[in-house]
Amino acid sequence: MSDIEIAQQAKMLPIIDLAAKKLAISAEHLDPYGHYKAKVSLEYIDSLKDQQDGKLILVTAVSPTPAGEGKTTTTVGLGDALNRLGKSTIMCLREPSLGPCFGMKGGAAGGGYSQVVPMEDINLHFTGDFHAIGVAHNLLSAMIDNHINHGNELAIDSRRIKWKRVVDMNDRALREIIVGQGGPANGYLREDGYDIVVASEVMAILCLATSRADLKERLGRIVIAYKTDKVTPVYARDLNAQGAMAALLKYAIKPNLVQTLENNLAIIHGGPFANIAHGCNTVTATKTALKLADYTVTEAGFGADLGAEKFIDIKCRIAGLKPSAVVLVATARALKSHGGVAKEDLNNENLPALDAGFVNLERHLNNITQHFGLPCVVCINHFTFDTEAEIALIIEKCAALGAKCVVSKHWAEGGAGAENLAKEVLTIVDNREPGFSYVYDDKLPLWDKIEAVATKIYGAAKITASPKVKAEIKELQGQYGHFPVCIAKTQMSFSTNPAVIGAPSGHTVEITEARLANGAGFIVVIAGNMMTMPGLPKVPAAERIDITDSGVITGLF
Repeated sequence: MSDIEIAQQAKMLPIIDLAAKKLAISAEHLDPYGHYKAKVSLEYIDSLKDQQDGKLILVTAVSPTPAGEGKTTTTVGLGDALNRLGKSTIMCLREPSLGPCFGMKGGAAGGGYSQVVPMEDINLHFTGDFHAIGVAHNLLSAMIDNHINHGNELAIDSRRIKWKRVVDMNDRALREIIVGQGGPANGYLREDGYDIVVASEVMAILCLATSRADLKERLGRIVIAYKTDKVTPVYARDLNAQGAMAALLKYAIKPNLVQTLENNLAIIHGGPFANIAHGCNTVTATKTALKLADYTVTEAGFGADLGAEKFIDIKCRIAGLKPSAVVLVATARALKSHGGVAKEDLNNENLPALDAGFVNLERHLNNITQHFGLPCVVCINHFTFDTEAEIALIIEKCAALGAKCVVSKHWAEGGAGAENLAKEVLTIVDNREPGFSYVYDDKLPLWDKIEAVATKIYGAAKITASPKVKAEIKELQGQYGHFPVCIAKTQMSFSTNPAVIGAPSGHTVEITEARLANGAGFIVVIAGNMMTMPGLPKVPAAERIDITDSGVITGLF
């Protein structure tokens, strides 16, 4: 059966009843969205602040390939397995974006028998959080143009507006546009563009905010443009936009509670791009899970060089989180892909290619243990066509590195197939105090922070930038030098070239742009040719998605 067919056969329990049974959360603290989804009130979350935190486990992966690695599937499978072993566990996931759902990858709620449900709802609109974020973002866009149209009292330089518009769909035609056509009644003519909603700073802000007050303060800090003197920033609060934006996010700020196929609870909340932003679910969701359960299993977007690095250097730094262990997900197919095998040949045994592609796993493993200072379990996400020889080779090579390696069959068997993985993780987290290392110190200059990530994590020899970009970074250093850096580069490679597979070393990382995300509290630097508005592939996933006359969705994944 397909993922969606498995999900549609799930025997879900009413979320209000499940929350009461599993976590003793009474109905008054939940806002139900139908029978199987609910939002948790912020007042209830605040009442948990004096409770002791549980242990935090991060799931990450090797560099993504067309074969897929299965971070979400593994996160769900591991969480179900821990619950099967009698451990109070909650999974914390990101919300899927409509762009990828209808574009390249399809749904993003796990797979096989390790899924969160209701799968169709989670992938399609869910509780409306992304809609609210997009509208809040575009309200600010409208207020900027409106202010200029009505006299421009703030002296905004229309050539230095930094705030684009957003839409939750991959639409390459919107990357660069002209607005204000049609004469003075329609505003003024200028260049503009769209990003995808998950690239919005509002998304990053929502995911890092710790309260309604913090949310509003961060929204007010957004730098939207510069004045005609070319140096004075204009903030969202100068337009008095933060109150209305926060009002639009009234419900979006509340975490969403759902369940797995095995009726274990999961919180799905927020979904920032793992390139232009930090690729993690909300701080509120993670902190809530840590108060409610003994173990929280969470994930971070793309490979460990992006999502996990930003989880450590941005989310943990800002929120004061302390992870206990990392699970590094790999598949035989992904390693063969990094060894140079074409997608259509990945189901065939190829030990030399797997051996060659193992360097990608080795680099990520070394980064996690040496630069993040965290113990790591390698999870081989098992596929039915993996051969015994391939699995044996991965285990052998992990053993040679002194790494724990577990074959997990959660895709086919659900939580039961991940029990050995869960036991290995418990052996680690129950026998060490939570702790880790940042890749760089707060006090380092921005340029040195970027260089630290590039050389330590990406294996680069150096970073470079044009004089213009260097000047931008130097200017940001004056007021924002204490911010962490968020490097946006291709997820497909340790380099800035997506075609360079394996574990390249000694390359140069070119920084092509620097952006201030003042509300989120980090500096975004673009490495290479990184786009914040993806396009649809030649044959988008949307072509196979349909709905029957009886209302059953098909082809979502």
